Amino acid sequence: MVVARAPLRVSFAGGGTDLQEYYAGGYGAVLSTTIDKFVYVTIKRHGALFNERYRLNYSESENVRSLDEIRNAIIRESLRAIPIEPPIYVSTVADIPALSGLGSSSSFAVAMVLALHAMRGERVSTIAAYELAARIEIEILGRPMGKQDHAAAAFGGLNFFRFLADGSTAVEPMALSPEDQRFLFGGLQLFWTDQRRDSSSVLAEQKANTATRRVELDAMRAQAESLRGALRDRIDLAALGRMLDEGWRLKRGLAEGISNPLIDDWYARARAAGAYGGKIAGAGGGGFLLVVVAPERRQAVANALHDLVEVPISFEPEGARIVHTIAG
Repeated sequence: MVVARAPLRVSFAGGGTDLQEYYAGGYGAVLSTTIDKFVYVTIKRHGALFNERYRLNYSESENVRSLDEIRNAIIRESLRAIPIEPPIYVSTVADIPALSGLGSSSSFAVAMVLALHAMRGERVSTIAAYELAARIEIEILGRPMGKQDHAAAAFGGLNFFRFLADGSTAVEPMALSPEDQRFLFGGLQLFWTDQRRDSSSVLAEQKANTATRRVELDAMRAQAESLRGALRDRIDLAALGRMLDEGWRLKRGLAEGISNPLIDDWYARARAAGAYGGKIAGAGGGGFLLVVVAPERRQAVANALHDLVEVPISFEPEGARIVHTIAG
């Protein structure tokens, strides 16, 4: 039996420039951090007495005889790429609901890749796990998404990613002292909107609009680069909040459905209570609202958003890894 886990992430700047439609014309840049919320994948050899070749448990349950019958696309295509002889049992559980904007499907894909290799007695490099997980979702499954979530889940920590025109990725870890980590996360608040939306429709429209929204995307890439430079000097929460606010205004012009009147109201209330700025995590339309705030204004912002659930988060320095194995 193998248990793997991969962290979820929040992206500060550059989201959207990790789409191939954008970076193929130059490069994309994203600055993001992983948080102490995870997706776990368990794979074990299933008992012959159950008479089940593939037993899968996630938000649904599946008991199928053949690989082709598996409805969960990530599990099915991961098993095609890294074959395991059945009977097997696969289970996944997460700390945060799906469709939350924190990159859970990509974290799931990365954890699946690690777990399957471990079941075969193989070690896989971080870059190889990242690239295969991204290929499964983007190329094989044809999902309209970028690569930043897979990269964040695989590498972990606070990173500046550059997505190059040749398809490769440059990873620059942003080293923070424990004091800086606590200061940064002391200025972040994450609120669950209880609105879930499949990001595919938003991202598909965003991909289609890339050519006509290149000016906005160039500005979002420049924000990621500016933030990278700023974090090398010192963490300025007010500057970070202003940058997220500017990025949120740019992002809202990339596609329909990224925001809505409810989200606009929550965001306005947070700003009025003292938040420097913020954004909806992920593609938009729901999920989590991330805001940057001075520590002394945290309670005021929480009070202003009393109808939302605040989820405490802290810095997670590690990427995807195997957390438990039992030899057969």
